[in-house]
This record gives sequence, C-alpha cells and structure tokens, in this order.
Amino acid sequence: METGKALTLPNALPDELLGNRAGVFVSLHKNGRLRGCIGTIAPTAANIALEIMQNAVSAGLHDTRFAPVTAFELPFLTYKVDVLSPPVRIDSPAELDVKRYGVIVTSGQRRGLLLPNLDGVDTVEEQIAIARQKAGIPDRASVKLERFEVVRHG
Repeated sequence: METGKALTLPNALPDELLGNRAGVFVSLHKNGRLRGCIGTIAPTAANIALEIMQNAVSAGLHDTRFAPVTAFELPFLTYKVDVLSPPVRIDSPAELDVKRYGVIVTSGQRRGLLLPNLDGVDTVEEQIAIARQKAGIPDRASVKLERFEVVRHG
C-alpha cells in the first residue's frame, strides 16, 4: 500500500456516501483476527466516502499496534466500516447498552472510544474499562461519558 497519493473516489457511489459527513471507523481483519483499526469520531473529510477511504488507508498503514499491511496481504483482508452518529453526552453508565451504543470516555485531554456490539464485550463496565484503557485514563479518574450509534457495514 502506498501512502502520499491523492485518493480518487470510484464512479457511481450512492448519494448517501457523497452527500453526508460522519465519523467513521474502518477495521481490517485477516483470518478472523484484527489487523488494523483507525477511525474518526467526527468527520474530517468532505464526505463519508472519502472518510472511509482515508481511514482504511490509515488502518492498514498507521495502526501502531501492527506492522503496515503489505500488498501480499490485501486479498486476505476483510473490512468492516462503522459510520458513527454524532455523540450525545450522558449522565450515567445506566444510559449505555453495549450492543446498541458505543462509548466515548473523556478525562482532561484524554479521550477513548469503544465501538458497540463487539465480541467479548458483554457489560457496560467492560466497555467503559476498555475505552479508559485505550485512552490511558486511570480507573479512579472521573470521566465524562458520551454514547453514539453506528451503522455497520461488512
């Protein structure tokens, strides 16, 4: 995969992808295992199609948990795309549902996100703990909570 090239949209994309903006997460999987995941909470591109393309390239090349994806691996990858609704501030974990809502935890400048309906995440407590861990927020630090829904493709 090359980086630094301008992204060109394919022809005949649905209006939904061209006429709207949203945060998007792209997850790459190889043999059923995570191979990269990068996303944006809020839109950074002109439309959802470009947001998906940018985040797919970033997931393959810039997820620091993994070596960059090689051209040899491309035929073996599967992709999941989550298009996020705008986050909504909530007052309590009781307003979460791990199957329906993703969570964003914020403490000072640290912010962590966990998508909804993930294998192995069965409770709100687990969901919040993982989001805290991703952000480097200690267990005892107070956090602000936000929730969001996704439309999942793939």
